[in-house]
Amino acid sequence: MAVQIPTGLRPHRGKALGGRLSRGAMRDTLMQEVIDVRATLMNSGRAVEAAFSDGNIETIFLPLLERLTALRRQKGRRVLALLAAPPAAGKSTLAALLEKLSRENDGLDAVTALGMDGFHYPRSYLQCHAVPGGSAPLLSVKGAPETFDLARLRAALARVVAGEDCPWPAYDRTLHDPVEGALRVTGPIALVEGNYLLLDADGWRELRKLADWTVAVEAEPALLRSRLIARHVAGGRSPEDAAAFVDRSDMANARLCREHALPADLRLRLMPDGSFTKLA
Repeated sequence: MAVQIPTGLRPHRGKALGGRLSRGAMRDTLMQEVIDVRATLMNSGRAVEAAFSDGNIETIFLPLLERLTALRRQKGRRVLALLAAPPAAGKSTLAALLEKLSRENDGLDAVTALGMDGFHYPRSYLQCHAVPGGSAPLLSVKGAPETFDLARLRAALARVVAGEDCPWPAYDRTLHDPVEGALRVTGPIALVEGNYLLLDADGWRELRKLADWTVAVEAEPALLRSRLIARHVAGGRSPEDAAAFVDRSDMANARLCREHALPADLRLRLMPDGSFTKLA
């Protein structure tokens, strides 16, 4: 999923965050524990206003980036982190934030945020191929594991781990199709986000073996459903059509992510207010 950040992070009150900051300087800037850090993110071509608590940044996100930096320096090569979460759990927004923080804080290696959605089969393929064991087109369950080109994703991740400067596809939510070579993988840390990166299923479970660190995000089904319906309505569907698609396809995918997930090095839970809680 293509993610760009055209504007800098800024506290809800106080001066904007710009340039590279030491940890101490960030704490000085975020004067009160309750202040949110807000950012305008470009998520798959759409501007999204996102808020993050400074508590999450200090206790979860910066320590995660420090861990990835330490791994990279210990191994002496590019490291790969996988961020797995069900649909609408804030994966791409979180990945964008981590990329931004890594580039604006001293002592951290730069993160390149990437998404697995660019490995969707194109609509032309989904329209003319049926779901396994059925007659309905794959397009009717777009977003399910079988609508991704798993072999290409696995090969691309292997190139990333090998340290290659290589192209990476993005998913365009306006075209509703992948765009080949839209991104380029460079830098010391690659963070790939997606629904099924920790899926315990044939073919998929091999992806975890390529990773140096894994993060899983969980969320209550009711929260995901409301966020998914809102996403589809924003994308042009009627509320009724959005709810029908979510219940038929998206929630089945969310259940698959929840019930058939491999263990992660770090587990987080998305809360209704958009904050995250670290799980044991």
